[in-house]
Amino acid sequence: MDHHTILKIALQQSAYDCSCTPEDFLAKENRVFESFASSFARRYLELPHICTLVSYGTNIVASGRADLLGGIGAYLDSISDIAHCFETPGLYSLNRVLQKAGAAVCFMSDYFLPDVDEVFRICGSCPYEIRILEAEQFADLYLPEWGNALCADRKTLDRLAVGAFEKGRLIGLAGCSADCDTMWQIGVDVLPEYRRQGIAVALTNRLARETFERGFVPFYCAAWSNVKSVKNAIRSGFRPGWVEMTAKPAADPEHMGGWG
Repeated sequence: MDHHTILKIALQQSAYDCSCTPEDFLAKENRVFESFASSFARRYLELPHICTLVSYGTNIVASGRADLLGGIGAYLDSISDIAHCFETPGLYSLNRVLQKAGAAVCFMSDYFLPDVDEVFRICGSCPYEIRILEAEQFADLYLPEWGNALCADRKTLDRLAVGAFEKGRLIGLAGCSADCDTMWQIGVDVLPEYRRQGIAVALTNRLARETFERGFVPFYCAAWSNVKSVKNAIRSGFRPGWVEMTAKPAADPEHMGGWG
């Protein structure tokens, strides 16, 4: 699987998520679409979107509620540079549009796609035993310390994990979930006392290779402010793929951290 194929798969997935076509993300101009539910979208998305902005670096594709599209389009037209659409003070203007729906800017994330050459070159060194774990082997690991590697709310999507062990004790875990038909998302946790030893890189990289061998594209997500996670993605052989901003109901404390 080469870079072109991986990008094509990611663009198609984003098109399912945003109710558009893959080509829309490569257009010179920004594009705005009404959001609809799709059985092909990432499983955890709450569709239709109130508003989501996605960019692969060429333009911005917006997908959202029909009654907000005019305001969202005007916001995109008001900012000359793509990057500024995802930054303050511009986002304050977008929030004024979203207030009509009782919503606000919420999640802002970097998504990473694998560089195949790097993923299979790095391999990642780890001073501890590494084991491949199938679903039945990590069924009892839905614990707070492994909350990034495994998702208790979506257990049926978790497909594969890679664990690091010291004398039989699990000290690090990377897991991947089948968030869509072609791509599996990787998350990783390492116990605090074992961090800064390259364990996260070794586990993430190994799981990416195992995902490829099963015929799926691994991808990785990090909040823009999570520098440690971004560094882990890059050291594991991933490269920036796309960025995404999603609005959620402002009164929902689960999404807004109690600020609604």
